[in-house]
Amino acid sequence: MLTKSSARRAAWLTLLLIVLAGTALVLAPAWMIQPFRPQTHRDLSWSYLLRGWSPLLTIILSLLSLLLVTLLWAGTRVWWRKAALISMLLPIFALTWLARQNHFEWMFHPLPNAAYARTAEASFVADTDVVMTVASNGDAAAYPVRLMAYHHLVQDVVGGTPLVVTY
Repeated sequence: MLTKSSARRAAWLTLLLIVLAGTALVLAPAWMIQPFRPQTHRDLSWSYLLRGWSPLLTIILSLLSLLLVTLLWAGTRVWWRKAALISMLLPIFALTWLARQNHFEWMFHPLPNAAYARTAEASFVADTDVVMTVASNGDAAAYPVRLMAYHHLVQDVVGGTPLVVTY
């Protein structure tokens, strides 16, 4: 049988575990697919799975945290413990907000208004550079992989067809 003090310790520990789980849930996808790091199919699959579930799961974790803080608040007499309770809520609420942001765009910085150059003017592209090409309705464009490696995607119109080129 749990005593009152051991139940309070268990509630504090649960609150700490909720914050750690929320942190892992929201930050793991960004860690798995960080730019300039090799990415595997498995990493991408897990990242998108966690990214898809994190908005719902962080709401659940926030509600559980709020419940635990409310239960612990009444029995907390010392001001610094009440401050610790509040400080446990702040990260989980921040993670709940962050789970609804598209941090993949923050990491990869897509080019919204890419500038293009004619082949003869493209002195920044070496003969040995690998390029991705698109041809549509008599129009063609080439995208150097070396430049796409940072941005990962660019919006363009080729031959009157809007497209998003990604690498």
